[in-house]
Amino acid sequence: MTETPAATTSTRPAMFLRAQFIKDLSFENPRAPASIFTLREPPQMEVAINLGAQRLDQNVFELAVQIQARALSEKTTVFLCDLVYSGVIEVQNIPDDEVEKMLFVQGAQLVYPYARRVVSDVTRDGGFPPVALEPIDFVALYEKQGKKQAADAATPDAAPSEQASTPTA
Repeated sequence: MTETPAATTSTRPAMFLRAQFIKDLSFENPRAPASIFTLREPPQMEVAINLGAQRLDQNVFELAVQIQARALSEKTTVFLCDLVYSGVIEVQNIPDDEVEKMLFVQGAQLVYPYARRVVSDVTRDGGFPPVALEPIDFVALYEKQGKKQAADAATPDAAPSEQASTPTA
């Protein structure tokens, strides 16, 4: 006799993306329409990506991917895009000490591609070539953040990081 799928999945670790949404979006094109027509070369891009998570229920979390993209040309802002894109993630049968890593690695891998698409669409709709953000190795990012936290903890005078549990790129 074989086990039913429900019986085999009830004790296995699992993660589900239950919802996803734009939590906050801002696009500024301060010099439009001149900036669209006067660019002689592609602008220099500054991009910052942060992750944050909060517990919504016993096994339900909101994972927020914050992306800030700024285009500069001749020391002037061409456009600025700020996005907070969130996913509601449910975890099952994950030990408490592994939930953070699962959210910031696997959860981020689920949510980030959708956030990338929003940034690409918004910059294109703003009159510019779409910003194609590179994929991110969230495993390496999480490990790097863990090493940074360990180093900060080992230094007596080190100020605690505001984003201690938030990997950044």
